[in-house]
Amino acid sequence: MLVLVVAWACGRSGDTGADGTGGKPDASAHPSPKPATPTPTPKPSPSSPTTPSGKYDPAAYAPQVRSRAAEAGVSPQLLMAILYNESYKPHDPALERAWQRYKPGAAFGIANMHRAAFDETKRGRAFAGRRWEELPDDRDLAVRAAAWYLHDLARQLPAHPSGPYDREELLALGYNTGAGNMQAFARGAKPGSQAADYLARLRSNWDKAGRSVARTGGN
Repeated sequence: MLVLVVAWACGRSGDTGADGTGGKPDASAHPSPKPATPTPTPKPSPSSPTTPSGKYDPAAYAPQVRSRAAEAGVSPQLLMAILYNESYKPHDPALERAWQRYKPGAAFGIANMHRAAFDETKRGRAFAGRRWEELPDDRDLAVRAAAWYLHDLARQLPAHPSGPYDREELLALGYNTGAGNMQAFARGAKPGSQAADYLARLRSNWDKAGRSVARTGGN
């Protein structure tokens, strides 16, 4: 299993760099996590839409995206576009855990959230008792945490950004690179290559995300 995961990872640029992938807190605020003591695989909560299996399609989670976006007061189209951006990984619980054992700083869940970001986001919220290790098995929890992380990022945006990016683009960049970098981009700083690629993919996925959340059907 680990060989398969490493083979997949060879084609990626990594997910914990300065422009690392989703749900990444500022590196200066949160040191890289140490390898966790192995814990039993948690069971999905009753709110989990399905047991993750087979090919993953973000559009199948449109009902969860609409519900959790409304709960957190964020754009469902933005939340769905981020799920599309983060869908490059094989979101299989066993593969995610195998890769995390190889690279303890890796992200979990369909929204690719890092441990420190999840632990910070859940404080004082209805899911405060949940654990980061549950994200691969509970996709509704992953969507919910991502929605509230976007909510928290939005509260840190300058009132009048001076850069060339709109609100949704800045929040996506914040999701990808952390709040500090988001604020720099809002002041006109130029994103690095990985963040620029993330933004380009967001724009490419934007219309598709809008169509997905507009559907009445779902998983």
